[in-house]
Amino acid sequence: MNHPDRPAGRALSEAEAEAEGARLIAEWYSHNAPVATFYKDVSPAPAVGTAPPETQPGRAPMSQGATDASVLMLAGAGSVSMVSVSAGILMYLSQYADPVVCGIVLGAPTVVVLALCRLVRRAKEVVQAAPPVIHQHYEGTVIQDNTEITTHTRGVIARTDNRFDR
Repeated sequence: MNHPDRPAGRALSEAEAEAEGARLIAEWYSHNAPVATFYKDVSPAPAVGTAPPETQPGRAPMSQGATDASVLMLAGAGSVSMVSVSAGILMYLSQYADPVVCGIVLGAPTVVVLALCRLVRRAKEVVQAAPPVIHQHYEGTVIQDNTEITTHTRGVIARTDNRFDR
């Protein structure tokens, strides 16, 4: 490193390097040299940065799929509890209502909804598993070669025979 009084690009001689090293060591060990004990950054903190997000009150942070599933479960629990409470009130008020009949009448819509949900889920899986349709358009002469290769491998030291059938 060059001294501020020395022009850039000029290397120190051996004697100058020793003198500069002794000066730096003496400055380091002197008692009147200022020593930094702390540093306070007074610049304002940025509004947006790389710090991790702070947890907010309310629902815990979740992925979009987990949030959708949570809302679906809450809605299903609410609808099932409404059906159950209304069935209980109906049986209590009528005093002679048959619990089996009430269960069938009030449970049938739930069974139908569950069956439709499964059907939609299966249909979505089938659509996702289907191979994509590829349309290829050619101009000119097209030659289609259907070559079959039959391979037989035998022996401890493997010997492979390939037959090309056209």
